[in-house]
Amino acid sequence: MSARKLCMIPGPIEFHEDVLAAMGTPATSHVDPNFIPILGESIEMVRKVILSEVAQPFITSGSGTLGWDMMVNLIEQGDEVLLLNTGYFGENLADCLTTYGAKVTQLRAPAGSRPSADELKAALAEKKYKMVTVTHVDTSTGVLSDIKKVAEIVKATSPETLVVVDGVCSVGSEEIRFDEWNLDIVITGSQKGLGVPPGLSIVIASPYAIKVFQERKTPIPAYYSNWNKWLPVMQAYEARKPAYFATPAVQLVYALHASLKKITSEPMQVRFDKHRQVASDFRKTVKDLGLKQVAQCEECSANGMTAIWLPEGVEVAKLVPALANKGVQIAGGILKDIATKYFRIGHMGISVMEDERQHIPKVVDALTSSLTELGYKSA
Repeated sequence: MSARKLCMIPGPIEFHEDVLAAMGTPATSHVDPNFIPILGESIEMVRKVILSEVAQPFITSGSGTLGWDMMVNLIEQGDEVLLLNTGYFGENLADCLTTYGAKVTQLRAPAGSRPSADELKAALAEKKYKMVTVTHVDTSTGVLSDIKKVAEIVKATSPETLVVVDGVCSVGSEEIRFDEWNLDIVITGSQKGLGVPPGLSIVIASPYAIKVFQERKTPIPAYYSNWNKWLPVMQAYEARKPAYFATPAVQLVYALHASLKKITSEPMQVRFDKHRQVASDFRKTVKDLGLKQVAQCEECSANGMTAIWLPEGVEVAKLVPALANKGVQIAGGILKDIATKYFRIGHMGISVMEDERQHIPKVVDALTSSLTELGYKSA
């Protein structure tokens, strides 16, 4: 393990040894009496992570993108959707919703920014929306949206409008208070703040969202994503009973269970605060190096990752391998038109919560020395 590169991209992140050990669980039936409580308890612990007493989690095999696809349960042909676009993943979510017949209006912001509260209020005044979607952290830019404020504005204007949060790059690293903030959907995947290998899609739905799903007027034009198939399965496992629709990723669920046990072993506020502090310190280091981050303000900067503009004369095609040669894997940019102009570094999970691992200092050292090697001289 010591010879491999630290995975410090914005997901997949580093995995705890207990999580990796759980992946080594021998072949086990998905209806084995030993597995049933593992999935059942995982469903319950997901609620604790997003601070909900009443939400319905769905844990299924698939990437975080499958969570977008599951919005087919709420969208009907011609439904109006307002999408707050802060980057690459907002753009792709719009494409997904359009596939299922939604009429998507995008409220865009310049790279590194987010739509303002006034812009949101103005958009909501123009028409009635079935759903408002917001990417909590857009992994392409490191921009953090204020989902509490978004939900507050939406619900004050139109209580019937669903508030859908893409939390793929935020659950487990950013503060989310599902019940208190009146959210309806949070979508995430296993491989980022939850610290589990890729392969699990996790969607959390409010009782109101479930009601909207149950009262829809048209059939759901999907099979695998269909909540009519999955809801009885989730309810059965939480009641510690076997059920079947499609085979779960048993070993990944064991890994999720191991990670969630660690995450929920202390108050979530401790985790939120630690990610904020480490991110703030890292942003200061970036600034001290004479670099600028893509996110344009402190309050719109993610706590689980940072996107950084490349200094003049340094190419991402040289910077990424330079760090890799020092045992640290970082990521280039992915936002259209500016992808070659910036790079991204993740700081989530055990890399943040367990100081003794020294992951963040290693990243800083590798970044500093690599920039020097490539001819960059900080101010």
